[in-house]
Amino acid sequence: MLNELRPVAGARKKRKRLGRGPGSGTGGTSGKGDKGQLARSGGGPRPGFEGGQLPFFQRLPKRGFKNVNRKEFAVINMSELNLFNDGDVVTPEALIAKNVLKKLQSGVKVLANGNLEKKLTVKAHSFSKAAEAAIVKAGGTVEVI
Repeated sequence: MLNELRPVAGARKKRKRLGRGPGSGTGGTSGKGDKGQLARSGGGPRPGFEGGQLPFFQRLPKRGFKNVNRKEFAVINMSELNLFNDGDVVTPEALIAKNVLKKLQSGVKVLANGNLEKKLTVKAHSFSKAAEAAIVKAGGTVEVI
């Protein structure tokens, strides 16, 4: 019966309770030995410390540069815009509603992969030159947000 289920013997181990008197085996110094850096509260070297040897991360060459202001655009191709009907206004919110995009990152960028067969008003944060030309050629309009 469900009410009689018990864990297998030895499956659940009691935690070691430290500092509980001389009879417990882990009283007094709580298994940390006598004195020294590792016996102190908060003791022990910092992460990455290698006993005075130059740590690994310091030995590695440092190269390149990370731009903290980098804009990561959610990219969409022209062929994906064919989901919309003629004359529709395509906005980032509409793209998320139609599950074309999962989330807006720094904005939406439209690229010119594929053909556009609809006349659309596309509102996005960025366009490639070819995509902009293709939308206008199809009879649509381009609007940078």
